[in-house]
Amino acid sequence: MLKFLSKVKLEFNALESCSGACLEILSQCTAARKDKESNPTCQLEVKRHTDNRPPQITVTFVNGEEVVFDAAATSAQSIHSSILEKGQLLETEKMFRDAGEAWPVIIPEEELHQTAPGSKPRKAEEQQQ
Repeated sequence: MLKFLSKVKLEFNALESCSGACLEILSQCTAARKDKESNPTCQLEVKRHTDNRPPQITVTFVNGEEVVFDAAATSAQSIHSSILEKGQLLETEKMFRDAGEAWPVIIPEEELHQTAPGSKPRKAEEQQQ
């Protein structure tokens, strides 16, 4: 997860029950040695509050894009999955750019409806699903 991020900022009150996602993400950021080794430059910032502000997690991806998660309403698993999904998109984009290809890839409309050699065309009702 950390290899896609340049910064993780966690803001929470550890005594509030809704801070579970922050604590779990903090644990994931600090406990996984292999993850830390994948990006040793990733900054981890923890701000503990004593008031009842809602917990939030702000992540900055390696491309500079920043995403703020409401940690009271979002599970740690969902946050983790979101980061990995965005990270995979960044890796794909990098792969295309490194190969000298344009990004995003634009597929002409007529190619979207072509069948691959050796495959059967889909029935109309399957295409609508």
